Amino acid sequence: MSVGVLGAGAFGTALAISLGQTAPVLLWARDAKQAQLMHQNRENKARLPGFFLPENVVVTSNLADLQKCDVLLLAVPAQKLRQFLRGLDQVVAGKTLVACCKGIELETGMGPVDIAREICPQSEHAILTGPSFANDIAKGLPTALTLACANPDRARGLQQELSNSTLRLYRTTDVTGAQLGGALKNVIAIACGAAIGARLGESARAALMTRGNAEMQRYAQFKGADPATLSGLSGFGDLVLTCTSDLSRNYRFGLSLGAGKAFDLETTVEGAATACAVARDARENALDMPISSVVAALVENRLDVADAMATLLSRSLKEE
Repeated sequence: MSVGVLGAGAFGTALAISLGQTAPVLLWARDAKQAQLMHQNRENKARLPGFFLPENVVVTSNLADLQKCDVLLLAVPAQKLRQFLRGLDQVVAGKTLVACCKGIELETGMGPVDIAREICPQSEHAILTGPSFANDIAKGLPTALTLACANPDRARGLQQELSNSTLRLYRTTDVTGAQLGGALKNVIAIACGAAIGARLGESARAALMTRGNAEMQRYAQFKGADPATLSGLSGFGDLVLTCTSDLSRNYRFGLSLGAGKAFDLETTVEGAATACAVARDARENALDMPISSVVAALVENRLDVADAMATLLSRSLKEE
């Protein structure tokens, strides 16, 4: 099986480095100049400095080169995935597309696999998600991820081909659950960051993580997923990592909200759009999604952190 990685950001580059230790990998960069520099320096100095590309990794900016690949890992932001896939019929036809992004599309409420299925119906579809940072993968540190594919036979094949000595994949056919786990944990991470940034304490973060986990499972069940999937790597595992580390962009965004500080607008924060999409869905379907709703209000500047926390704490008391 030949693998192509579409997207030379930090995570796409890290995947190429990991998979390229044992097999050929084609890494596609949108910018031709960046691709040339990566090819010459064997390093992505712009997005993942300090990690060198194995000899097995070939960098290109030509999408046509990807036609030789059997599996394409889509390492582009979820909010840009639809636009990216349009017009790529000849490149992706008959191939397996593995989404490596996390989020819910703001306009449609669709996850990455849902988008890929709509735009590229002739392809096989899967998602690779779970608790992982690009630096850890590039360093070769032990990392476990969820591979979700509705086709169980294809899932087994992908699991074998994409796992290695430090990257361990667990498979599931619950694509919806895996998509939602990766997307919703970013929303909770923003809330946790806001709590810590506002100096509300570690206990407040623990409460948000716990009640956020329940909220994630409730939403997944509403969407037809198995709530148990949200207790695995793609849900609880990713939630723990993202809500407790400064390496998480969503958590750092929350920290800036809580502390009243500016945040780098060039940094991708998937949880912001996801929160707004989920909050809208919750309103339209009378779903109880309080944390997602207050995060959406924070993102849209309808609440400040003090009012958001007051909103959560003033809710009626209930059984756990």
